[in-house]
Amino acid sequence: MSNAPVASNRLTPEQYQQNFADIKPALSHYQAKVEAARCLYCESAPCISACPTEINIPSFISRIATDNIQGAAETILESNILGGSCARVCPTEVLCEQACVRHHSEECKAVAIGSLQRFAIDNSTLHPHPFSREATSGKSVAVVGSGPAGLACAHRLARHGHNVTIIESHSKPGGLNEYGIAAYKLVNDFAQREIDFITEIGGIDWSYETSLGQTVTLDQLRSEFDAVFLGIGLQGHRRLNISGEDSKHIQYAVDEIAHIRQSKQLSELKVGNRIIVIGGGNTAIDIACQMRRLGATDVTIAYRRSTKQMSATPHEQAFARQNGVRILEWSQPVAAEATPEGVCIQFQKTATDEQGGLKATSESFSLKADMVYVAIGQYFLTDCFANSQHPPDTSHGRITVTPDNHTSLPDVWAGGDCVNKGEDLTVHAVQHGKIAAESIHRFLTAPEQNNSQTD
Repeated sequence: MSNAPVASNRLTPEQYQQNFADIKPALSHYQAKVEAARCLYCESAPCISACPTEINIPSFISRIATDNIQGAAETILESNILGGSCARVCPTEVLCEQACVRHHSEECKAVAIGSLQRFAIDNSTLHPHPFSREATSGKSVAVVGSGPAGLACAHRLARHGHNVTIIESHSKPGGLNEYGIAAYKLVNDFAQREIDFITEIGGIDWSYETSLGQTVTLDQLRSEFDAVFLGIGLQGHRRLNISGEDSKHIQYAVDEIAHIRQSKQLSELKVGNRIIVIGGGNTAIDIACQMRRLGATDVTIAYRRSTKQMSATPHEQAFARQNGVRILEWSQPVAAEATPEGVCIQFQKTATDEQGGLKATSESFSLKADMVYVAIGQYFLTDCFANSQHPPDTSHGRITVTPDNHTSLPDVWAGGDCVNKGEDLTVHAVQHGKIAAESIHRFLTAPEQNNSQTD
């Protein structure tokens, strides 16, 4: 829980409700029909290849245009079982919509693919469940982690008739969607409702409050199950490595985002008036904007390079500015000093050197804050493989996988942020889980190949 002092300008209940309402209003039926009519239904649609889960976008949009909402939703979910959450959190402006043939000056803007995807999912009944489970195979798979990668893998395996047990360290499932996304992006308990839909297919059991490397080892899982999928994310927080960093007024952004998402009463959260966020990714944007919406009056994001080099998309950066967040470029923290009210961060101005690297300049400045949130990335912790004699290869910092998400172990696959493959986006994690599930299915249904493999 935050150690921040309570902000003096507390908001009204109506303001909290408005500030944490859905930031992307849903399309009406009329708006969806009008937007769907803009699609050219390209034969070799570039938007499909730009979608990491390869959704047939022209197909589902054409179904919306002809009032076949159920068919549109099933087209989406066949490729991306988490299509509802991805429609809300994916940076579609740099994926499918960036590739849209209408995305040029003459047309002004791309087809609103993300909004149409959400419309299809939200307005379909999906009852009975659109996917059926094949006959039970008798094979069992342990899926470690119930984030997007784990859920996608579990659902696809269950469809193939395999029995899946999801190992979850928390008391509640959802992973990134439940604990790591800004509260105004997935509202009204959407993450949990999506999980209920996914597991409705059957064949999926849960083991909560079970931590890999602590409660159970990888060796145990490999001995008890026919295959294992690891969707364990990144648990290590990158530090600033500056003096004074251990102040109680300096915390990790991901922890505070999780705290906000799990809060039942936003008015009871402790929020400082002056906030500094260190980092340049979407996590930095998420915590900064939520602090503003919780009542902080002065929120600054400090990034050591230019905004053009921030991993947060231009769309996210614009959203931060719209929320009254200031973004400081070329500003690197070098020291932190406690103050009676909080902490003072000393910054060094930076610039690029002749090789394109970063160098310090002679210019410096300092900013005072009630709270500082660090959002400079996470890294993989090998602690999860404690007490296991045969951990997978992690020589490159994350779990090494093949194109089909197979690890160096014959019966272990992995996906999501924990692997050295692709970008750390929800939609990529879903695709990892889907690819891994198909590879696991082939492994489980080829016993002659299974018997020939050894550690």
